[in-house]
Amino acid sequence: MTDVEGTELFHKTMPFSERLGIEVLEHGPDLVRSRIAWDESLCTLGGVLHGGTLMALADSTGAVCAFLNLPEGAQGTTTLESKTNFLRGVRSGYATASSRPLHAGRRVVVVETEIHDDDGKLAAKITQTQAVL
Repeated sequence: MTDVEGTELFHKTMPFSERLGIEVLEHGPDLVRSRIAWDESLCTLGGVLHGGTLMALADSTGAVCAFLNLPEGAQGTTTLESKTNFLRGVRSGYATASSRPLHAGRRVVVVETEIHDDDGKLAAKITQTQAVL
């Protein structure tokens, strides 16, 4: 089931996420989950979701997770670094991202994101560092 409030938050703060069709499943400081539907226009020639598509999904999901973990008085967040390990291709259905905070400090927030396919198999693992603004 889609989290309407979370999806609106993504689309308002990151219009690119709306263009990609990212839907939020749940959002809170401990866990942010979103997904993107397989679509041929987002794939490589082999019918696999493009790595950039998965990275955009992870960056958007991790950014909202970081935002929800900002210290009091912070104005926002921006990605400083992102490390992605691709483990398998997503060839149909959805790619679902789950982001959790690893560290929420005064200057940086570190988030870990896993992307799974519809079979629950791990497709990518991402560690992301967000600057506190």
